[in-house]
Amino acid sequence: MHNHHRALGLAAPTGNAFVADTARHGNASVADVARQRPVQPVTLFRPHAARRAARFFAEKFPGRSLYAVKANPSPDLLEVLWESGITHYDVASIAEVRLVAETLPDAVLCFMHPVKAEEAIAEAYALGVRTFSLDTLDELEKIVRATGGACDLNLCVRIRVSSDHSKLSLASKFGAEPEEMKALLFAARQAADALGICFHVGSQAMTPAAYAEAMERVRAAIVEAAVTVDIVDVGGGFPSVYPGMEPPALEAYFEVIARAFESLPVSYSAELWCEPGRALAAEYASVLVRVEKRRGDQLYINDGAYGALFDAAHIGWRFPVRLVREEESDARDVPFSFYGPTCDDLDHMAGPFHLPADVGPGDYIEIGMLGAYGCAMRTGFNGFGHVAKVAVADAPMATLYGEAEERPAASNVVTL
Repeated sequence: MHNHHRALGLAAPTGNAFVADTARHGNASVADVARQRPVQPVTLFRPHAARRAARFFAEKFPGRSLYAVKANPSPDLLEVLWESGITHYDVASIAEVRLVAETLPDAVLCFMHPVKAEEAIAEAYALGVRTFSLDTLDELEKIVRATGGACDLNLCVRIRVSSDHSKLSLASKFGAEPEEMKALLFAARQAADALGICFHVGSQAMTPAAYAEAMERVRAAIVEAAVTVDIVDVGGGFPSVYPGMEPPALEAYFEVIARAFESLPVSYSAELWCEPGRALAAEYASVLVRVEKRRGDQLYINDGAYGALFDAAHIGWRFPVRLVREEESDARDVPFSFYGPTCDDLDHMAGPFHLPADVGPGDYIEIGMLGAYGCAMRTGFNGFGHVAKVAVADAPMATLYGEAEERPAASNVVTL
């Protein structure tokens, strides 16, 4: 038994069953992990899933793909993406700049947050960052001051676009209004070596039409300003698949974006960029949790709103779930809600999460598609922050990549 544990990179099952950050390149399965009866939640990560997603974007997107680091800043994931063809990274804070610069010294960093501290801009420039986004003249002036009037800047002006086609809006906080773009593009053109226009259609865009409509705003802004544009950055928003959210194939998004880009009045050598976060990271990780108590259709589990399930609690996001236990279950699936481990009533995930009706205390549940934003938003509130990590070879619980026959079955029970 002890040799088996060591082969998986796991600690013997005394007290805490796992040592954090182990089994990074192991061939364990979800069932292997559950057999060890872990007391704490375990993040199950799948490097092979991230490799497949990265290769897909690197090979099929008709331009350059920047990974949006905020979705999951794990150095392990950054290295997997780099090895799989992602060379540019969308960083949104000076901490992310430092992290990626240290982890991937040869990566190209693009500081795409439209509101930055002047000190952060100066430090980022000193670390090699040359691409910055902005949505006001004040921010443009700040960038010019902080970089000492540098003449090697790529400046991307962010235009406000609709988030109507997306599950999470990003339309209210950032982006210049269309009537502000002429003056802003003209001023940025004077300061930039390369001038860009960027936008964000919102997170989890459910139709390619979101990008077609946004590109029409880009077209209008370029025509009105009569400036030469060198970069068009369509931002993020590329979806993943979740229960009740089955988007079209990503190729459909790429085709719409490519057609729109080809018709824009831009420089003959203009570059097309995108900033996938969720689409590159979602399938990378899941979380194995234990049921500590059942009260009717409510399951009390050992992770929650202050852990990997922030989105499930606060915006009603549904994630795929499956029961992981020794005996098979013939019980029908019924809807459950979850309570997390903290003392807070807000630590509640309404779901519904469909599981066999006989689920109860001591059972394990895998909650999938948490590689994007789940791991990144975990806190230590109430003392529940420590989570072990183990690499598993299982297919992700859902996928937008590969042929349909390669995609995992929708079974929500794994037997040990």
